Amino acid sequence: MKGIRILLVDDHPIFREGLKGILNGQPDMEVVGEASDGYGALKEINQLRPNVAVIDIAMPGLNGLETTSLIKRSQPDVEVIILSMHQKDTFIHEAFKAGALGYVLKASSSVEVLNAIRAAHKGEYFLGPNIAASVITEYLKSKKDEPDVKGYDLLTEREQEVFPLIVEGLSNKQIADILCISVKTVEKHKTSIIRKLGVNDVVGLVKYAIMHEIIDTEIWVKDLPFKKSNGSTFPMIK
Repeated sequence: MKGIRILLVDDHPIFREGLKGILNGQPDMEVVGEASDGYGALKEINQLRPNVAVIDIAMPGLNGLETTSLIKRSQPDVEVIILSMHQKDTFIHEAFKAGALGYVLKASSSVEVLNAIRAAHKGEYFLGPNIAASVITEYLKSKKDEPDVKGYDLLTEREQEVFPLIVEGLSNKQIADILCISVKTVEKHKTSIIRKLGVNDVVGLVKYAIMHEIIDTEIWVKDLPFKKSNGSTFPMIK
């Protein structure tokens, strides 16, 4: 068995097939699975437990950054390399913030991809030669000052609007009316928020909001529909 087990995640089959051939040709690498989107990647990660996941940043459904963050939450031992067409510092910074160890441009040579995978397997950061190394330094410096909000940063702008309304105890219909969207859309956002934050239900969302101080509990706690056994309206936190 080869030393580095790899999962390829890209929505272009031809690209995956080409990269797979290159990786399997290495004496220390083996592609053990493939996925065409983020949801498929999460399923394969849990089943195959690869050492390294090579993930395209632009995919339908869950993009590469969202997928990376969820992988690092569920399987922190799996290291991630992001493949991207984008060279902007903001994309690179967000990739490292999500938990990736490497960022390689798709225009790079296959050698750079191989080097990135080997570096990630050893727990080392890697940037392609066309990307300024200062990006990692700036990221590591800023990381020290960032609040530990975790999954909340995965929420889209609309989901961040829906989240506090759910926590306030509003019904799907009330939220839909406030945001001028359909009830079905609210339900989809709620499901997505619960999944991204790693909780089981609305009570879990309330606990998450309180623990991470995302909203001002003093303003809305008196109106919450969740009650403790003594009749008070503050939700039980375990």
